Amino acid sequence: MSGLVWSRDGTDWPNRNASAFVEAAGIRWHVQRMGEGPSLLLIHGTGAATHSWRKLLPLLAQHFSVLAPDLPGHGFTQSPPSYRLSLPGMAADLGTLLRKLEVKPEITVGHSAGAAIAARMCLAGRMTPRLLIALNGAFMPFGGIANHLFSPLANLLVMNPLVPRVFAWQASHAGAVERLIANTGSTIDQDGIALYRKLVRNPVHVAAALRMMANWKLEPLLHDLPRLKTALVLMAATNDRSISPEVARQVREILPSAVIERLPGLGHLAHEEQPHLIAQLIMEHAHANVAEETAQEM
Repeated sequence: MSGLVWSRDGTDWPNRNASAFVEAAGIRWHVQRMGEGPSLLLIHGTGAATHSWRKLLPLLAQHFSVLAPDLPGHGFTQSPPSYRLSLPGMAADLGTLLRKLEVKPEITVGHSAGAAIAARMCLAGRMTPRLLIALNGAFMPFGGIANHLFSPLANLLVMNPLVPRVFAWQASHAGAVERLIANTGSTIDQDGIALYRKLVRNPVHVAAALRMMANWKLEPLLHDLPRLKTALVLMAATNDRSISPEVARQVREILPSAVIERLPGLGHLAHEEQPHLIAQLIMEHAHANVAEETAQEM
């Protein structure tokens, strides 16, 4: 199976002029860098890529030096060995990328599984931002019987090399991607849908997302979360059908210092639905965090 090819599939990639390719942790990464100012890291979620920040990235770049990578196996970043597509593995590899680029994020924004990766990186000392913003963060494992079935099922799917091809073939059917997006509770523009269609039609991208889900174990992260020293803001969209907004409340029970920011009427892809709102909220929490740290030092 072949992955996405930049010269062919990247011709219409959003913010293409900000793209570069970097070797780190034994793989070739696609990253986007834009803006000047305090360093800000964007980490997308499972099955997405840098395209999901297409409108938010330029807004944040007006105030920050922004770095947004495609996660391993996603978008235009090469896939590592399957066992590396785990929470600790991806946290370690992303940490290696940051060291290679000599980037020390002051603020990190993680969407969905990207928020869990960010938290794991902080806990492991792979980065030390002063503020972590979880955008519909995927911090909780599936409950009940689903918790026992999902990982074995994903492993079975990964073991069958035909599954990613079949999934990609099904995604080529009319309306398939639109239904996937609708099931997140979000409504996004046609450009966004076309970009997701490009991703989910690619078997390598699909295989990486499946392997990531098969290796995803959140219990160790939840066990360690009370040790998180980084200020945590939990942005929770009330119409999210992928990650219940109740997850934010559950995380705050574990980490009482966490702040919850509700996003009324938005879904799982809130940053694609309302990028100006999300940029404004990031700025507000960044300023509030600086003010709080200054007050503590006085």
